[in-house]
Amino acid sequence: MKSEVLKRVAVNLLDQNKDEAIKIIQNEYPFTHLTRKKRTYDDKQKIKQFIKDGFIDRYSGQRLVNPGLLKVVSHYLPEKFPYHPHWKMDECHNAYWELIPTVDHIYPIALGGEDSEENYATTSMLHNSIKNNWTLEQLQWTLYPAGNYDEWDGLTNLFILLVEQNKELLKDAYIKRWYAISKIANK
Repeated sequence: MKSEVLKRVAVNLLDQNKDEAIKIIQNEYPFTHLTRKKRTYDDKQKIKQFIKDGFIDRYSGQRLVNPGLLKVVSHYLPEKFPYHPHWKMDECHNAYWELIPTVDHIYPIALGGEDSEENYATTSMLHNSIKNNWTLEQLQWTLYPAGNYDEWDGLTNLFILLVEQNKELLKDAYIKRWYAISKIANK
């Protein structure tokens, strides 16, 4: 157990036996320097992953929603469903944290994980923030199975219909970006 390793290290330090403490850490709980890899996915790859995962948060099993739809709701209901470009929690509806999908690396790239589709999972911004650079094992989380896009599309078709009903929405760069990639991916 890691706590027992640290206990033995601390006892050795207390006994002023730094060399033994070093040996214990090196052999039983070593630190490994890793070279951080860069993330390379773009919005088109994100929507592809969201569709692949059926707009399901792979860390909670919760349904997620196309980001463009939330922004459309904010457009029509700015006081009741506020949006902030930096998602400041005191100025933005919680749905932006709870329901917008993002791509996460199942095994963190900060710990040596690959930046590849095999290591991608759809999750909410909230769960992505909580997970940060921890592994699923460290958090004692499990990976939920992907959903089925035909059963839950993250309200993507509804988002597309809303925009096509009111093309003025395309003046908003955020809505325009998600509309364009949603239309391409939804074919």
